[in-house]
Amino acid sequence: MTPTTMTNTTGTREERFAAFLEQLVAKLQPLELEHNREYWLLANTGEEKHLQACTRLDSEMRLMFAQRGPYEFLQGLAAAGPLADPLLQRQMKLLLDSYRSRQIPPEMIQRQVALEKKLEGTFTNYRAQLDGAAVSDNQILEVLVGSDDCAHRRRAWEASKQVGGQVEADLLELVRLRNEGARLLGFPNYYSMGLELDELDEAELFALLDELEKGTQPLWDAYKRDLDARLAARFGVPAAELMPWHYSDPFFQEAPAAEVDLDPFYAGKNLETLTSSFYAAVGFDVTDLMKLADLYERPGKNQHAFCQSMDRSGDVRVLCNNKSNEKWMGTMLHEFGHAVYDKYLDPSLPWLLRQQAHILTTEASAMLFGRLSKNPVWLRRWVGADPAELARQAGPVTRAVREQLLVQTRWELVMIHMERALYRDPGQDLRGLWWSLVRRFQGVSVPAGRKSPDWAAKIHFSIAPVYYQNYLLGEMLASQIQEHLLTQVVGGGPDRWTRFITEPAVGAFMRERFYGPGKRWVWRDLVTHATGRPLESRPFVEDLAGANEAS
Repeated sequence: MTPTTMTNTTGTREERFAAFLEQLVAKLQPLELEHNREYWLLANTGEEKHLQACTRLDSEMRLMFAQRGPYEFLQGLAAAGPLADPLLQRQMKLLLDSYRSRQIPPEMIQRQVALEKKLEGTFTNYRAQLDGAAVSDNQILEVLVGSDDCAHRRRAWEASKQVGGQVEADLLELVRLRNEGARLLGFPNYYSMGLELDELDEAELFALLDELEKGTQPLWDAYKRDLDARLAARFGVPAAELMPWHYSDPFFQEAPAAEVDLDPFYAGKNLETLTSSFYAAVGFDVTDLMKLADLYERPGKNQHAFCQSMDRSGDVRVLCNNKSNEKWMGTMLHEFGHAVYDKYLDPSLPWLLRQQAHILTTEASAMLFGRLSKNPVWLRRWVGADPAELARQAGPVTRAVREQLLVQTRWELVMIHMERALYRDPGQDLRGLWWSLVRRFQGVSVPAGRKSPDWAAKIHFSIAPVYYQNYLLGEMLASQIQEHLLTQVVGGGPDRWTRFITEPAVGAFMRERFYGPGKRWVWRDLVTHATGRPLESRPFVEDLAGANEAS
């Protein structure tokens, strides 16, 4: 029996749905596992055969949910009201949303998958050309962080955007195709559909974004004035003439160190050992995860970083391209923050619920720990930073944490507003719109005569649609969890940060109250369960203002 024939099943609604679910999972689970294995190989090699396999398997899974019969069967069950078993009811709600999102022609699904995989392959394999040589993202970053040669910096920055020209046409075709499918399902566009089916409210989200823009504007104005003054002095140009390449990240999503370079603290350090030791101290054994990880750059390998649960049963993989610097230390802590979430999901949960409550909740876990690479208490305890040197630079080091959060927040506002506008009208002047948003939220000027598709160079538009808002919501939730851990779990007090980074009670709380429930609840209910209150912006805004600094 297959899910397409379940309409003939007899018994109670719970029995009929349970039988449907068993047959669906029996088919879906091995497909997902095979896809994840091929995706891992693709990320590690960039080989065409793995791209083709991912495309085929992704299409097959999506086409399963495009079948009309199972969707109508589930609609019929749901019409009679909620199921008595809350776990069955939760799974039925999730499946209804999954089937609804795929009720479009199979050929449209296949075309979407093909374009997505083509774009992903382009980003994986593309190497920018700088001064006649192919360079990695890490090499471009090294120029933007360390070079004082403005002409060289400009060439490196322009090289970082070359991939935009390679993907823009395919990406716009994909956006139009996604919109066409969403409208067939009764949504105004793909972006609105993505939010609604992901249990997010668009009006609520953008009202929150407006609050954050206004709330962070004074902090941002003060930070940006100070940063620009320092950059102007460094490069010998008026502050008003600073250009994107004067900042230390191609998209200005990373904050240049205000008055201290944290990289020397990490020079020669083994990031794997630091990560394993820290996570073990707070109650997470990542020995098995470290053995499965792929952590260093090589030709053909994806240049970014991610965490992937292969089988929802403990096979969790982390990919990085490590260098002994603060950026990659933060990335390791971040990605293993995803990994411990996946590892410590309750294994007794049904397979469909054995995943994170929401993207924003796993981002919160990753951000909670990823922030620590700039934390002075963490630097002393785990990196062995000289206490006298840290004391001498205490102010700049503590400011580095909140400055990074502030820079990220303003960057995320660019991305979220850009993506909504992209799907609302992909035919508008997207190149001009991009720079208007960059000016509005980041205060960065457009280079004279710049008409390139710089927006398309950001990989998330291609392979992670309607995702970026989860970073910002994740930061808010990370601050709320952090506040709860510092005040309630480790007990507050002047040494609360030391206990936060050394006590197993931290891991116990996260495993039991946050990770374990998986997707059994809507994310809003999980937040209340874990912290005692709904998600709010106050803890995050206080972090941005420096109210909870470690020292």
